[in-house]
Amino acid sequence: MRARQTISTKAKDLLGLRPDLGRDLVIDFYFWTTDNGYKARMGMEESGLPHRLKLVNIRNRDQYAPEFMKISPGHKIPALVDHDGPGGQRVSLCESGAILKYLAEKSGGGLYPTDPLARLACDQWLFYGSATFTTLAQQFGHWVKRNPEVVPPAQKHYTDVLKDMLVTLNAHLAKNDYFAGAYSVADISIYADVHLHGVNDIGLDEYPHVRRWHDAIEARPAVQRAWGPHE
Repeated sequence: MRARQTISTKAKDLLGLRPDLGRDLVIDFYFWTTDNGYKARMGMEESGLPHRLKLVNIRNRDQYAPEFMKISPGHKIPALVDHDGPGGQRVSLCESGAILKYLAEKSGGGLYPTDPLARLACDQWLFYGSATFTTLAQQFGHWVKRNPEVVPPAQKHYTDVLKDMLVTLNAHLAKNDYFAGAYSVADISIYADVHLHGVNDIGLDEYPHVRRWHDAIEARPAVQRAWGPHE
């Protein structure tokens, strides 16, 4: 549920803006249209938690605003401020993987398992998506899609790397519907770059299990909202 600019009295109750409680229960969610931004927005929409979408236009260098850097010291999106964090405390958080885990635990909707062994499997793929897959997919995006200088060795290297990672994903998904049992933050951490670069740039014809997984996630209502309008 996303808060709008103008909120009626009834909506204030629904969204958690309760003056009688003395605090704002709506999460401020700082977003831009990057892979990591979409990951966190997917987690936010899946969580069902009330939030305000705050755009941080990185093309205009909004991420360097002093107030934003108090929330995200590395001047990166996504980020959030939860005015009703653990113990009722105001907390700020950056890094998409940390945000996904936080939202899943706070909402209790099953996107982060409670069983210790299931958590290990989830953490493995959550960190793979956050630290390995996205990091290298971003290098592909830089050298192959955005860099105005043509550098064939770099383009070939990161294209080969991305294809190799898709082979890894495809092999796992040949035996599993999702990456860590049921659909979870592990899947969300990987989906954005598969959607951006696997579907559009590499193609998924050679990775049928990744395509099946991708299409199942793409059809989820929360995912449709996350990739929808943001103005």
